[in-house]
Amino acid sequence: MTQKQQIIIDAILEKLSHSKFRNSFRLNKKDINYINEKGIEIIEKHAKEFIEIRLAPEYPEKDGKQTPMRGHPVFLAQHATATCCRGCMEKWHHIKKGTTMTKEQQNYAVAIIMEWINRQRNTQELNEGN
Repeated sequence: MTQKQQIIIDAILEKLSHSKFRNSFRLNKKDINYINEKGIEIIEKHAKEFIEIRLAPEYPEKDGKQTPMRGHPVFLAQHATATCCRGCMEKWHHIKKGTTMTKEQQNYAVAIIMEWINRQRNTQELNEGN
């Protein structure tokens, strides 16, 4: 990730942290254990697949309801980062509904998801260390 991309991601995560709803999501111990068991590369692969299949199409199936609230750490991250549906993508990330997401836009969504997951993991590890 470039420095410019990191600055953009940091800024949007800061903005999202002021939303009571977005800030309510946390990875729990079970989620962290799942990530550690599977490995972060597999979690990123899952994120890419979820974005490509559930979010990137011009008109995603069940848009607005396609991302479960639990069941996978990426799902939680999608809600926390407003990458859960095209409406949230448009509102928070200015990626228009009704158009197929480009690979660059998909990579952006995955990068935000993975940054949030990594921050959650780091916070969890710090809390367990105290």
